[in-house]
Amino acid sequence: MPNGFLEFSVAVIARSAALTDQVRPLIGLVAAVLAAVLAGSASWHVTDRVVAWRQRADQDEL
Repeated sequence: MPNGFLEFSVAVIARSAALTDQVRPLIGLVAAVLAAVLAGSASWHVTDRVVAWRQRADQDEL
């Protein structure tokens, strides 16, 4: 029984390692897309705040 458990554990670890190697490029792609979406969202938000600030500054001058 202990040998069977050990063999099973080694097989699970080996399959996990192989799956991780196959999935790693996909994880990188997902991370890159997520980073691009977050950067775009942050850029849009900052641009919106700058435009609003400049409009308030222009209104204060009038």
